[in-house]
Amino acid sequence: MSKTALITGITGQDGSYLAELLLGEGYRVVGMTRRTSTDVHERIQHIVDDIEFVSGDLLDQTSITTIVDNVRPDEVYNLAAQSFVPTSWSQPVLTGEFTALGVTRVLEAIRAVDPKIKFYQASSSEMFGKVVEVPQRETTSFYPRSPYGVAKVYGHWITVNYRESYDMFAVSGILFNHESERRGKEFVTRKITDGVARIKLGLERELRLGNLEAQRDWGFAGDYVRAMWLMLQQNEPDDYVIATGRTHSVREFVRIAFEAAGLGAYEPYVVQDPRFMRPAEVDLLVGDPSKAKRVLGWEPEVSFEQLVEMMVRADIDRLAPQVRA
Repeated sequence: MSKTALITGITGQDGSYLAELLLGEGYRVVGMTRRTSTDVHERIQHIVDDIEFVSGDLLDQTSITTIVDNVRPDEVYNLAAQSFVPTSWSQPVLTGEFTALGVTRVLEAIRAVDPKIKFYQASSSEMFGKVVEVPQRETTSFYPRSPYGVAKVYGHWITVNYRESYDMFAVSGILFNHESERRGKEFVTRKITDGVARIKLGLERELRLGNLEAQRDWGFAGDYVRAMWLMLQQNEPDDYVIATGRTHSVREFVRIAFEAAGLGAYEPYVVQDPRFMRPAEVDLLVGDPSKAKRVLGWEPEVSFEQLVEMMVRADIDRLAPQVRA
């Protein structure tokens, strides 16, 4: 019998790659989406006919419990959240409802329907925030620096709490920044590659960015969803840091992106804009993935340089028809 997986946030970057992976593994894939008047299936359009969809809302306990009861999944992947960090300052309460309490509602639904259902929670490196040690590992203390990071800490610890209190197979993947051409354009990596592509094609003349010195541990989203799946295939539930172990600055990302587009030096095009600075910056995030490598046998396959080049190329290919038209 094939397994059934329920994915919240299936229309997002990670949800789309995870759905591809699980379909390849022979799963029945059910995606939970919020009822909306617009088509949000862009990232999964190529596999939309292979997925079952159910309408639900992380703010509504009854809808979540009903879905889990009807679908009866073997595995639940909770990827849905208000995940754009800058928005969490302008909408901190809503961020808490989705990103923190939403986790509790899913866990409660599983506990009520069938506590044997395996649960994956999408935790985040933003929980480390003002880091107390470098690199960050599973035992590193959290010091979040945004309402989003704070909400993710709650989601992480409530997952641990349900695992220990109710003997549930509930795990958290503490994923460091992971990107792809499917990343939303509000995120700095995609903002860069989209901007570079527009400059390359003559659609724009400059790229406005915030802090170029901020450093992140960036990997490829397709690699990271494989780690999510591996966590739920283990005999015992546990939490894992998923990262590359290498850190790069926004400035370095920009440099490689401009070079990948054949534009040469970035300095003539890039303008630092104070509007894009965070109220409380997270300066240096770099993860230690040694536990994931040792226990899960997981390693990233796409390098940072390959990732940047892949994203730039995809944005140029996407925008080129506009120029020809």
